[in-house]
Amino acid sequence: METGGSTWKHCNTCKRPIGFRAPYFACSVSTCNRKGTDFVFCSVECWDAHVPAMRHRDGVWADEKTSPTTEEWAREQHEPRRIVVNPTPSSGGQARSAPAAGVSATERDESARVGTTSSSVPRDVLVVVSKLKQYIKSTSGMNTSDDVVAPLSDRLRLWCDDAVERARADGRKTVMARDFRRQS
Repeated sequence: METGGSTWKHCNTCKRPIGFRAPYFACSVSTCNRKGTDFVFCSVECWDAHVPAMRHRDGVWADEKTSPTTEEWAREQHEPRRIVVNPTPSSGGQARSAPAAGVSATERDESARVGTTSSSVPRDVLVVVSKLKQYIKSTSGMNTSDDVVAPLSDRLRLWCDDAVERARADGRKTVMARDFRRQS
């Protein structure tokens, strides 16, 4: 990416330069705005050409934005990047995020259990992110931040672990819907 001259970035579709403090368009889909992809478009037409290529579903839009100044861009490029590395098993288990404010003591205890399973168990996302975002949008009109997915997946892992324990306690090798119901 150029920091000198008058070009900030180039349009991802037509490759025309986008200057500093210039209007541009960004895709509303979060995966198009992450570091490393952060697609930018010089016009709505260029954004529109990108939509079928990325196989976006209905309900996406182009956000009009303004590119940074040369000073803001230079400062952004020189900020130190944080690199998060999963700790080794000898360093006390897997890293986990702190529970959010307003979380009950029971939920904090459950959250503390996350990462107690074998380090060979994948820590993948357990939800269909597009479906989650669509549900929240249609029921509340709100957008959903990408940082919701990790704690939600952690919560699902806890519920699954509890359901597995209930199935084991019943002497079964199959987890069933009834295992997800809270026992009083």
